[in-house]
Amino acid sequence: MTIDMSQFYQVFFDEAYELLAEKEKLLLALDVSDPDSEDLNAIFRAAHSIKGGAATFGFNDITEVTHMLESLLDRIRKGEMALTPEHVDAFLVSKDVLTMLMEGHQHGSSVDQPAVDSVCQRLKALSLGTVAEVAPTPAVAAPAPAKPVAEAVADANGEFHFRIELPEVPQKDVDALAAELGLLGTIEQEVLNDKRVVFNLTTSEGEDNIVAICSFVLDPDDLKITCGDTQAAVQASDPGYEIFVPEQVAAAIQAPAEEAESKVEQPAVEAKNPGRRASDKENSGQESSSIRVGVEKVDQLINLVGELVITQAMIEQRIGALDPLHHERLLNSAGQLARNTRDLQEAVMSIRMMPMDYVFSRFPRMVRDLAGKLGKKVEFVTRGAATELDKGLIERIVDPLTHLVRNSVDHGIEMPEKRRASGKSETGKLTLSAAHQGGNIVIEVSDDGGGLNRERILAKARQQGLPVSDSMPDSEVWLLIFAPGFSTAEAVTDVSGRGVGMDVVKRNIAAMGGIVEIRSVTGSGTTIAISLPLTLAILDGMSVKVGEEVYILPLGYVIESLQPAAEDVKEIAGQGKVVKVREEYLPLIPLHQIFAIEPNFTDPSQGIVVILEAEGKKAALLVDNLVGQQQVVVKNLESNFRKVAGISGATILGDGGVSLILDVSALLRSSRQLNVDPVFS
Repeated sequence: MTIDMSQFYQVFFDEAYELLAEKEKLLLALDVSDPDSEDLNAIFRAAHSIKGGAATFGFNDITEVTHMLESLLDRIRKGEMALTPEHVDAFLVSKDVLTMLMEGHQHGSSVDQPAVDSVCQRLKALSLGTVAEVAPTPAVAAPAPAKPVAEAVADANGEFHFRIELPEVPQKDVDALAAELGLLGTIEQEVLNDKRVVFNLTTSEGEDNIVAICSFVLDPDDLKITCGDTQAAVQASDPGYEIFVPEQVAAAIQAPAEEAESKVEQPAVEAKNPGRRASDKENSGQESSSIRVGVEKVDQLINLVGELVITQAMIEQRIGALDPLHHERLLNSAGQLARNTRDLQEAVMSIRMMPMDYVFSRFPRMVRDLAGKLGKKVEFVTRGAATELDKGLIERIVDPLTHLVRNSVDHGIEMPEKRRASGKSETGKLTLSAAHQGGNIVIEVSDDGGGLNRERILAKARQQGLPVSDSMPDSEVWLLIFAPGFSTAEAVTDVSGRGVGMDVVKRNIAAMGGIVEIRSVTGSGTTIAISLPLTLAILDGMSVKVGEEVYILPLGYVIESLQPAAEDVKEIAGQGKVVKVREEYLPLIPLHQIFAIEPNFTDPSQGIVVILEAEGKKAALLVDNLVGQQQVVVKNLESNFRKVAGISGATILGDGGVSLILDVSALLRSSRQLNVDPVFS
């Protein structure tokens, strides 16, 4: 039997990307003057694991880079060479090159070969550098570099004769290993008295490739390899080969290739617990703590649960008219079904939730590189990285956050000499935080830089013809930087410009149902807070009725509802109506005019107005009456019908009817002109 190794490619790439991310995180946290030995070992193991996996699949370019990287790291971790900032820079560049090479193999993207050659030469040159003087320790002698078995036993033809003793493994795994090892050369089998199997392999490949293949099925620590006439057991001393765990591959071998996308994860970096190896073996039969499942399967599950929620709502509405005395048991069962459905819905939705660390982890490197390029000193701090957000939103928030972080480094935090002259520390502080507040997540980008300049912002706004006044509160002045093309930067840089593209940032956040708030104190810094719903798949909504139509208002935008007095409604000539709410006049948006439908009431004093707030603006929405509050499953209208102005989605009600979900931000933008034209008739 020959195994199709391509079915494991995705496993390798997923694990390798995680290892590279962990390696970068550890490198950025290293104290160059006194590096932690456990961190150095973990970085070494990451390179070692990627090298083993790449060799297994024949990705020779990745193997070459990781081999040089591994060699240099090995000298440093053994104390043969002192760690320097130049080493860290080279390791970070090698991470970028390895990422590029993996993307080339995975997606066929172009590879910058000169960059690959350059990093190889750089690593090789560093490896040949001066060996650091290390004082001998009386108790423990410095470990001598292990001599590869292959060097001692290669025959005249350059081939090696390996004896590979396996532990007790199922026969199907023996057959699988025989087939794969047989691809390396000539293989023979023998069975020992204790029923264990031994392979005698003649091959031109090295021991590393044998261990890498065997680690698919068994623990490398249980593997005993001897070469030629030598009887010394050569065991894999590092668990880094465990880029694929036995349960993962055994299941993949048995299952059809199309089912291999559900994979078991195992931490690639060893914990600082010396007893881990023993505990791993003791628990080897236990189920892994996590699995990797294709996101399309999760989306399908969420969609089915959404349909179940709608069906449950239909049942609840049908039995609502039944006599409780005669149908008590049925009603109790329906109540239990409703509770179970809600619990199931929340459990399934939590599958899509991911920690913000997925986003935060990419910024330390970016901040480090930007600060170095600009000649600034920046301390980067993250808080609330474990806070969870829907996967769909996490992927969409990356670009806005990247822009805000770059702006803070470029234009928020001052140069060291300017900070020193202001009595500040030369090192600026940039904080990225996330926290749950009710049904939302609030993400803040804060710096202790110079803050926003009110006078310059107002001057620039007047220059662009924006309606501003000196009496505007700071909160409104700060929001001016979100105007298209607005920037107070004195010079354009290739990094960013405070305000350049900020309108896109705000538009993207608004498209996710979020809002942006800015707090700034001149000379003390700026904080930009983004508030987002935890998920876009389900929302709490308020049902409102106009004529015979029912619409859904996202509850997060609703402030209050009321029936205004006739004297509180005023007409502005040629502009429309406004309604007075506690000494504040708000534009009135008649919903029936937006969608050209026949209402029951056109007089606001007879209907209901719902006060809405979005993007710092308020308006009053005129409807006939309120139906109630409910949780709704959001369906994409654009993919099922077409994009409709003023509508963000649709849902199915308990009676089976379709209700449109209003795009509050779009409605409020239209209200600024007060004249509301029908969207369609």
